[in-house]
Amino acid sequence: MAGIFSDDVLDALFRKARSYNGYTDQPVTEAQLHQIWDLMKFGPTAANLMPARLIWCVSQAEKDKLAALSSGTNAAKIRKAPATVIIAMDMEFYEKGPMLFPHADVRPWFAGNDKAIAGSAFRNSSLQGAYFIMAARAIGLDTGPMSGFDNDAVDAAFLAGTNYKSNFISTLGYGDPSTVFDRLPRPEFAEFNKIV
Repeated sequence: MAGIFSDDVLDALFRKARSYNGYTDQPVTEAQLHQIWDLMKFGPTAANLMPARLIWCVSQAEKDKLAALSSGTNAAKIRKAPATVIIAMDMEFYEKGPMLFPHADVRPWFAGNDKAIAGSAFRNSSLQGAYFIMAARAIGLDTGPMSGFDNDAVDAAFLAGTNYKSNFISTLGYGDPSTVFDRLPRPEFAEFNKIV
């Protein structure tokens, strides 16, 4: 099937891309963190409100602090990765509405409506987390997204004094192929899809 991207690009972004459990010693630069943001920020979110807030743990001290709040297997991955990012969500994301969505006053859509805030913050920061993964892959980096950590403890340690709550975390670097498992099953279209 013809498309705008080559098979090499599709392989790098999807078919051959993997979630890594370990990385080489090659460092991740601050410029690369900016590159990732400058790509992922263009992914769509509801009313362009972009609730994700990224906390990049690059120093060993911060990685160790985060690792101490994570499950045993994840802790080791975090300590050894060149970088780990906390994908958080701003629970007052709608306050950025005048800048991000000047077409309408979005504040009344959310202010005082905890259910709408929680749903939109989680859904859209999760989307942005997926854009983070794809942006990292697009610039030649690998990721190891994970949810095996104590959200409340991470919020207290890294997000105190903000309106942010952690969604998930991900290691980041140049993946070591020896740390990935065999590819797990991916079902055919008919098994998980229905056209109506």
